[in-house]
Amino acid sequence: MASDREQAIFEAAIKLGALYHQWVGTPVSRGSAASVESAIEKAVILQPYVEQVTVRLDRGLMNENIFGYSELSGLMYHVEIVTRVGFAYCHARLAPHDGYPLMEIVECHEIPRVSGN
Repeated sequence: MASDREQAIFEAAIKLGALYHQWVGTPVSRGSAASVESAIEKAVILQPYVEQVTVRLDRGLMNENIFGYSELSGLMYHVEIVTRVGFAYCHARLAPHDGYPLMEIVECHEIPRVSGN
């Protein structure tokens, strides 16, 4: 059985992986980027154990095609997510690192449980 900390880490990782693969290829433009960011956040926050999610897309990488839009690519993502399982929290990130869309655990901590009398 996984600990709450291990489960919080798993939940953050699986959410970032799903987010990445679900949205890559989505048509996007500089004008629609804020709407796409909001849509991704609203979809992810619905999932179990997600406490917080922030999505920012790098508009500088949005090179419009002849039809006036770009496609969302992994290097455009700047995502921060916090998951909570029980009293354990995991902060994870998806962001470019040396030309690769890297997913990483930033920090995990557990809030001590208060015992009642």
